[in-house]
Amino acid sequence: MEGSNSRMTNRMLKRKTLLSFSVFIVFGSIGTWAFLWLKSQPLDQGLFGGVQEPLRAGLEMNAKIFDAMADTSRLAKVYTKLDAAPQARVNGDIGLDTDDDTLDWRMIVVKANGDSLLLTLADLKRLPKTEVIFDFKCIEGWNQISHWGGVKFSDFIKHYHLEMEAKLAYIGLITPDEQYYVGIDMKSALHAQTLLCYELNGKALPLNQGYPLRMILTVKYGIKSLKRIGTLFFSTERPRDYWYERGYDYYSGL
Repeated sequence: MEGSNSRMTNRMLKRKTLLSFSVFIVFGSIGTWAFLWLKSQPLDQGLFGGVQEPLRAGLEMNAKIFDAMADTSRLAKVYTKLDAAPQARVNGDIGLDTDDDTLDWRMIVVKANGDSLLLTLADLKRLPKTEVIFDFKCIEGWNQISHWGGVKFSDFIKHYHLEMEAKLAYIGLITPDEQYYVGIDMKSALHAQTLLCYELNGKALPLNQGYPLRMILTVKYGIKSLKRIGTLFFSTERPRDYWYERGYDYYSGL
């Protein structure tokens, strides 16, 4: 009797092992085929180092979902100054190759009618100062609580009477050397915690953090928080975006 039960148990184990192995082979084959098929698909057109068209379609769908679900009244969790890192990590240096453009820095603001504002850091510091301490997140996989200070973008819009421009769908930001550029949806730009930032931990921004002025967005990954703003403009269409052109999600929301 015991021998019979043992043989039955062995047969059951063999069947389960064979079934598991068969399932592994089937799904492994499907996964391999899908990978090879995806790799063979053409890259999205007009983008430098873009991604395969099916992946781009998925990213675009995700962006639409994020945009539709965006709640501009939802604030990122805030922390105390004691929580903030004394030395903030740097999430990239593209557009910061030279310090020459900081000596006589001005921010060019291109209005909808083509006119431009030419603003100094002193001009911006005359506006009410706002501080935000939040968990900065980088696409490289790290995050850090950091303390920033500057002008709320929405206050900037009101002070310089840019309400008509704010009705457009996007803003674009470009570094003075034009090496780095981002496009940001207007809802995120007007978020209550979005800053035109000139301070880190209560002091002037370091050069590697975008001195004299950078963007800080609590609702997006750090790739959208452009350092060293040279030009700011408004657009009905999505402006060029450095990392989007290299295969990343345009929205880059959290």
